[in-house]
Amino acid sequence: MSTSESNQVRDAIAQAISENHTILFMKGTPEAPACGFSARTIAALQALGAPFAAVDVLPDPRIRQELSTLSDWPTIPQLFIGGELIGGCDIVCEMYESGELAQALGLPEGQATEGAPSDGEAQPSGFVQIENRL
Repeated sequence: MSTSESNQVRDAIAQAISENHTILFMKGTPEAPACGFSARTIAALQALGAPFAAVDVLPDPRIRQELSTLSDWPTIPQLFIGGELIGGCDIVCEMYESGELAQALGLPEGQATEGAPSDGEAQPSGFVQIENRL
């Protein structure tokens, strides 16, 4: 991958992060997560009824590579709130359980609309799918 191509992908990722208050880079889509970690992260966001954007990193390996370079975080999923990396599945689920995730999202405490996140099927709600334009 050329430096120009790399910068273009990285710039597109940075723009998506800056344009969306809450954005999740994941494997698969909110309707069809492609791994359990992405499914659990989606479940936490949906349990809070939090609106979020989602980007599937699987169709283009450059997204995952440049995202990890940009965030300095090696694994997927990656949740960003207000332009700041929150972390991956384990951190998001811990924050959900402690109430910190609702606080970071600016939601009232105890706003959970469903049970705790699980590896079960996530129900789509409150998300915006980002089209892969790279």
